[in-house]
Amino acid sequence: MISRRDFATAGAAAALLAGSGALGRLAAQQKLTQDALLAFAPVGQVTLLHFTDIHAQLSPLYFREPSVNLGVGAVRGLPPHITGAALLKKYGLKPGSAEAYALSNVDFARLAASYGRLGGLDRMATAVNAVRAERPGRTLLLDGGDTWQGDYIALKSRGGSMVAAMNALGVDVMTAHWEFTYGSDRVTEIVEDELKFPFLAGNVRDTEWNEGVFESTHYFERGGLTIAVIGQAFPFTPIANPRHLMETWSFGIREKEIRKAVAAARKKSDLVVLLSHNGFDVDRKLASRVDGIDVILTGHTHDALPEAVRVRDTLLVASGSHGKFLSRLDLEVKNRKVSDFRYRLIPLFSDAIAPDTKMKALLDGLRAPHRAVTEKVIGRTDTLLYRRGNFNGTFDDLICNALLEERDAEISLSPGFRWGASLLPGQDIFMNDVYNQTAITYPAAYRIKFTGAFLKTVLEDVADNIFNPDPYYQQGGDMVRVGGLNYDIDVGQKIGHRISNMTLMRNGAPIDPAKEYTVAGWASVNPDTEGPPIWEVVAGYIGRKKVIAQPARGKIRVSGA
Repeated sequence: MISRRDFATAGAAAALLAGSGALGRLAAQQKLTQDALLAFAPVGQVTLLHFTDIHAQLSPLYFREPSVNLGVGAVRGLPPHITGAALLKKYGLKPGSAEAYALSNVDFARLAASYGRLGGLDRMATAVNAVRAERPGRTLLLDGGDTWQGDYIALKSRGGSMVAAMNALGVDVMTAHWEFTYGSDRVTEIVEDELKFPFLAGNVRDTEWNEGVFESTHYFERGGLTIAVIGQAFPFTPIANPRHLMETWSFGIREKEIRKAVAAARKKSDLVVLLSHNGFDVDRKLASRVDGIDVILTGHTHDALPEAVRVRDTLLVASGSHGKFLSRLDLEVKNRKVSDFRYRLIPLFSDAIAPDTKMKALLDGLRAPHRAVTEKVIGRTDTLLYRRGNFNGTFDDLICNALLEERDAEISLSPGFRWGASLLPGQDIFMNDVYNQTAITYPAAYRIKFTGAFLKTVLEDVADNIFNPDPYYQQGGDMVRVGGLNYDIDVGQKIGHRISNMTLMRNGAPIDPAKEYTVAGWASVNPDTEGPPIWEVVAGYIGRKKVIAQPARGKIRVSGA
């Protein structure tokens, strides 16, 4: 049994995780150093390095963590459903410290001006190479998916830019989710012809042949150990994303198949790792039900936790998103069991970590042909623009307002996506900033009539995907963002009873179940959706406004949490 006290020795010393320690002091002086960020006292035979949900972010960025991340049922009040000041208190992080800025939304804009951006694949490469040099023959680099999608360059290259970058980074293995939105043919082409490492997704099956599409398990030799990595793609991909893009592939959690894969892996290996894109709460439940998994490297829900979470004999690691962090987990294995471990979630402060020269040259080459588009200034923001949390962020409000005005609608809907960089007050808005919020392969901005009753059904259905107390029925994402609409939500109720008091924002009139309303939205999973691409709608709106003040938003009153 590893105690919390034992765990807190992670890194060069416990002080590296606490705001009062070495890194905290450096942060207070605004003198972060690469050596301090990467300092770590190694343990055991093997090191797992993990990142997930990069969403094609090549460059350092600002990314505000959520202020609202509600847990329901048995996970209420448990990490990762702790945010803001409560998160800082939970993990002993000093307000205003580097870790507080990286991990929470508290005083984000002010701290961002001091500490700067995080991430960038050239900084990630520096960190990865440093660990590999320290632990030769002992390191595995694992990519949790949502890597090939999220910016203009990735969209135009249909994932090719990120495949090139991941090959150069030396990734050892990956799983997937948004990768599938390039379509089954393109994914197959990349896996067979372009990717230089295994693509694991044991829960994806071909419905025509009733067989697995991708490899489930791959074995690695590191530090004298045989390590089995089992890949689990996002189980609800054909529901959350268009089915027609992968129409002959079926997904699912497939717990029975995971049990079989784990049992087979245990016979051949010393360590079993599940590389998962299930989402944190799904993986927490899975760990409570499936024996034999030593480590779950979880993804999809973008949670950044500075400690590993133990569920029975399984360690869950949540590595954040957008390339802000690199997780390092050192493991000592005796008699095919983890006897000791040390963990650190490393924040990649871009001003402190030197860019790797080879990766920088590659990234410059990827960016160069597209600068005329990506670096075009289309406006400025006077407010913090962000997207992250269970309900509307200010960038979501901007998108919703653009749909209302540019598409002449009464109500607008925008999907509860978590990806997209934040912008600070006073920053120029580049065209690439819009693509960072909207770059998908099904971007049509529709304009359609909804009855009030159907609108409530839509909100109820999405709410159940998020707030169902059984994690196996949570399909990921956050609540659909709304414009022109107010409503109440009781997250503790059952489906059909969570949404109430729906009113139009413009005049406070109650939504009439029988009346039709003009609704604009985007990212429909319907293959026949028509309309201009959402990035044109948003860019046109920003260009017309020129300066974005605090975007207008409806009132969403939350209870039951």
